Amino acid sequence: MKKPMIGVLAYFGKGWYTRLVALFITIIMLGSIQIFEDYWWPESFKIANYTLIIALLIDILLPMRMRIFKWSIQLVAAIAVTFNFARIEPLPIAPEKMGKLRWWFEHTIPQLDPFIWISLALLVIYILLSTWAVTRVRMFGVIGTGVLLLTIADSFTPIWLWDNVALVVFTGLVWLLFNHLDKLQRTHPESWKGLLEYPIRVVTPALIVLSLLMVFSLNVPTIAPLLQDPYTIWKNARGEEVQVFLGEKAIIDEDTLFPDANASSGYSRNDSILGGGFDFDFSPMMTVTTSQKSYWRGETKETYTGSGWFSIFPAELSAQFVQKDVALNEGNERSLAETIEVEQIVTMVRNDPYPVLFGAAPISKVNWIGSEGEAIPAGLTWLPSNWELIWNKDISYPTIYSLTSTVTVLDEEGLRKVEAAIPSTANIEHKYTTVPDGLPARVRELALEVTAAGTNDYDKAKLLENYLRTTYTYTNKPDSSKLTGMSLDFVDQFLFELMEGYCDYFSTAMAVMARTLDMPTRWVKGFSPGSLPRDRGAPPEDVMTGAELDSQQAGTYTVRNSDAHSWVEIYFEGYGWIPFEATAGFNFPYSMPEGEEVIVPDVAVNEADGVTKVADANFTGSKALLWAAASVFVLGVVVLLIIRRRDLAGVWIRLRTGSYSTNDQIVVETTRLLRICKKRGLRRDEHETLREAVTRWSGSYNRLRNDFQIVLKDFEKAKYGAEIASKEETDRFVTKVRYLMNELK
Repeated sequence: MKKPMIGVLAYFGKGWYTRLVALFITIIMLGSIQIFEDYWWPESFKIANYTLIIALLIDILLPMRMRIFKWSIQLVAAIAVTFNFARIEPLPIAPEKMGKLRWWFEHTIPQLDPFIWISLALLVIYILLSTWAVTRVRMFGVIGTGVLLLTIADSFTPIWLWDNVALVVFTGLVWLLFNHLDKLQRTHPESWKGLLEYPIRVVTPALIVLSLLMVFSLNVPTIAPLLQDPYTIWKNARGEEVQVFLGEKAIIDEDTLFPDANASSGYSRNDSILGGGFDFDFSPMMTVTTSQKSYWRGETKETYTGSGWFSIFPAELSAQFVQKDVALNEGNERSLAETIEVEQIVTMVRNDPYPVLFGAAPISKVNWIGSEGEAIPAGLTWLPSNWELIWNKDISYPTIYSLTSTVTVLDEEGLRKVEAAIPSTANIEHKYTTVPDGLPARVRELALEVTAAGTNDYDKAKLLENYLRTTYTYTNKPDSSKLTGMSLDFVDQFLFELMEGYCDYFSTAMAVMARTLDMPTRWVKGFSPGSLPRDRGAPPEDVMTGAELDSQQAGTYTVRNSDAHSWVEIYFEGYGWIPFEATAGFNFPYSMPEGEEVIVPDVAVNEADGVTKVADANFTGSKALLWAAASVFVLGVVVLLIIRRRDLAGVWIRLRTGSYSTNDQIVVETTRLLRICKKRGLRRDEHETLREAVTRWSGSYNRLRNDFQIVLKDFEKAKYGAEIASKEETDRFVTKVRYLMNELK
């Protein structure tokens, strides 16, 4: 066993412990980021894990002296990992178009956001910790920080983290063992050589003890409650529960009337409390290959509470179990409407389950799910009244499916001739016209004022729509400090206090204002169309040709989480539910009668202060490049500081002792060493000379006898001699003093 062990150490050389430090840092970081597994998107988690693992492998395989080269390789690897897992959609460049390389970067780099920041941040932390945590004190600092992070997360998240804490503690114990071996090699090389003769005999008992401790800790559940953090213990002693503020994927706390916390954009699971802000998540959610551009409808809510929406419809008798190629009930009367069929194939990019299947509204037929030859899964249900295609939650959500929708053609002239009303025979009209009793009167008054010029319900609805689009500002982070607290109604707050918001604000305001005018409305959520390749600025010769460029904008749309959206539908006699888009900057892709074009209302721009009414949801390439350049610069500065840390220490010493001669510097450094010795119990009596004290100390630190003698000799020469020490001699003296200080710790 001696030869293999020596062979391994010969390969790793003096850097074996440094490599092990990198390994322990990686394990602790991987264990710590496990707390985000259910909150980050899968891509983020894969990027984090692979970035750390690849960085570790590079550290292990490459020589320790090649630090700058290794860090460069690790940076390139982190970017490559991000490209691989962030679902980047490459945009082709023809050979003769290489002059457009800048264009390619501007449209590709933004797709790395926000994944690249996770990767770079973890890489920087890994490099700093693996370079810094080489002493025992710093080792305990890293382990303690990891345990502290996990215990805090255990207090404020609904997840159990004892396994993670145990992993960090176990890693710390193994790390402590090898730290001791490293010190043994440095301080007692002869003993270290003897240890290499029987490595298995020495190391095995320690590993057995540590393994038994780990197994025992993880399999005795009665111990776990004793390992709560002090804050949790204190709260429980008072009979209180620790408030958990982080829910599933950053969904906002339902108990907060107006949440300030930001979530990530995406399809919401709960709409009972609207408000707050969000950060754009541009990661792809699905692709839709369609014969016509559309909104991809999800769920319907009809009951407004003053703070949000929910649906009170029970599982209705008219619910229809879906069968392959069997027509679905329309759910409303559309005898006056012209319709067209829209074919769609929806391919899910993410593995997230949803309560419904998405498609243009209303869906008239499910063609296939999974593949054309497969049967429709049992339990797939169509709710005609809500236009919802309910998925059976006990079955894995499909990765691909095909739908046919029968979409109403927008006939504005016809809509002006009918009323916005549900036939009384349906006996459900009140569900769509009810507003809360506490709705402030000024909401109704504003609706009457805005629609005063309208002579029919359709024009009144368009006046409401245009008023909201052109009067209020779109922002994903409305300023809640504008709220006075005088009103508790979500719509009233938006219309008269905030004056800004995103789709949930605009759509809810229009739905409620229309209801005050006795128009039946319902609130709908789903996704806006997404983007075709040419929508992202691709050159005209790219990918979109033929039928994909027709007037209906057929093609394959990439739908992202940032495309999650909500809008309004109003019921018109003989036409059924008609969609309206009140959110500034969005335009509903109506199907128009042949020969007509959609009239898109203008969106106001406040040129006085340079703020548009619509926030650009896409990061521009120049902004992404600026952030990337800034990040690389900061990373470079950090790496440079790490590389030149010894030089910086020398600069600090020169600044601190700049007025001293070389002999004075030697005396000052000796004084610092004596202070360290005093702290370690090596006292110098008043009657003792330094030589007598050093001779006495050498009895306790025999291995440091020669080092002390060198320091003593140089000190006496500088203190009492006439010769001036050279710069090289002073530097060697300072290095020797630093060595002794470290050995005495």
